[in-house]
Amino acid sequence: MARTKTVYACTECGAQSPKWQGQCPGCGQWNTLVESVAEPAAGSRFAALAAGSGKVQKLSDIAPQESPRQPSGIEELDRVLGGGLVPGMVVLIGGDPGIGKSTLLLQALATLSARVPTLYVTGEESGEQVALRAHRLQLDAGNLPLLAEISLEKILATLREGKPSVAVIDSIQTMYSEVLQSAPGSVAQVRECAAQLTRHAKSNNCAMVLVGHVTKDGALAGPRVLEHIVDTVLYFEGDTHSSFRLVRAIKNRFGAVNELGVFAMTDKGLRGVSNPSALFLSQHAQPVPGSCVLVTQEGTRPLLVEIQALVDTSHGNPRRLSVGLEQNRLAMLLAVLHRHAGIVCSDQDVFINAVGGVKISEPAADLAVSLAIVSSLNGRALPRKLVVFGEVGLAGEIRPAPRGQERLKEAAKLGFELAIIPTANAPKQKIAGMEVVAVDRIEQALTALRELQQR
Repeated sequence: MARTKTVYACTECGAQSPKWQGQCPGCGQWNTLVESVAEPAAGSRFAALAAGSGKVQKLSDIAPQESPRQPSGIEELDRVLGGGLVPGMVVLIGGDPGIGKSTLLLQALATLSARVPTLYVTGEESGEQVALRAHRLQLDAGNLPLLAEISLEKILATLREGKPSVAVIDSIQTMYSEVLQSAPGSVAQVRECAAQLTRHAKSNNCAMVLVGHVTKDGALAGPRVLEHIVDTVLYFEGDTHSSFRLVRAIKNRFGAVNELGVFAMTDKGLRGVSNPSALFLSQHAQPVPGSCVLVTQEGTRPLLVEIQALVDTSHGNPRRLSVGLEQNRLAMLLAVLHRHAGIVCSDQDVFINAVGGVKISEPAADLAVSLAIVSSLNGRALPRKLVVFGEVGLAGEIRPAPRGQERLKEAAKLGFELAIIPTANAPKQKIAGMEVVAVDRIEQALTALRELQQR
């Protein structure tokens, strides 16, 4: 009996190696090579030389067309997608097990099935399990077609026959193609199944949603080329022990990148949160030291997030811990405060937290983090109804943040009356009910803060 030939494929880039190596020869990542079955070459390597050339068009001869969007019926999901589903759009959604991916998509398809042809393909659950979930969520999904199948060829045949406008594949890791010998979930199978489904979606104007597993590091399982094939990549964030879920757009060819949708998990499924800023603001009876409200920008949505800092005397090596914010940036801000403002924290433990489990990556949070640290160190609370944003440079300057006017208007709408912002973001026209203090340097920000605290 002939022995099956195996190769080692990289889970990041898909490159293959005849033997295991610690480092991938293609992308240079470490410990990403996994054993899989070697697939035979398809066709002749010189077949492309005999093929005819493709049709070349001038860009000016192509008339751009705006495709109408299909709302999913879930406002927060439509916000993340950029307004709804586009015909031929391929969406990849990933997240931890049990966080709510299948629940959200079943809710969306139950609403869409009343308006357009749809198809729900499940490879992880039986039809009875999906029906039980729909009954538990009290969904009107009587018209929703369901296919429990993992064979790619059978799924494509069903798609060609039914011609749905929206299809969900749950999940891409369970699908397999009979053309390949490797097991479902392998690099070759995931890449081939995703490519075939994407080709069908583009040629038939079918909006397709692929559910992807994530690794224990939080990345999508399978090759990273999977993220390059699809049009939109969505990630579920949040703790499974919490009732709140965040859906973030990492890539979107039809909308804003880094857009954020906020959901609450209830007994009837995921429900959109109309005022997400309320989730990220702690309701203190009295102002407390170390608490500062930041106006951050998530895609097109301004969000108010409470930044909490705790500075305490160190009993050994000082610790620097940051939750929801970049830890290396915290060390940089402490150095800037020491050099340009005389704030010494070398013998203090510093802990930073973004309330509500949100992750903030933009540098506009620098000024809020700095003022929260100073407030905790001095034991003096910041003024009530104060919001802050601005990037802090290594020279101590306060750099502007994008969309400053939208941030201020959102804060004023929620009842905030004071703001410390970069001078470049100062509004040309006064915002009703809000006093704006514009600063150029970190020293000026601390001086302005002391003046406000003395009122």
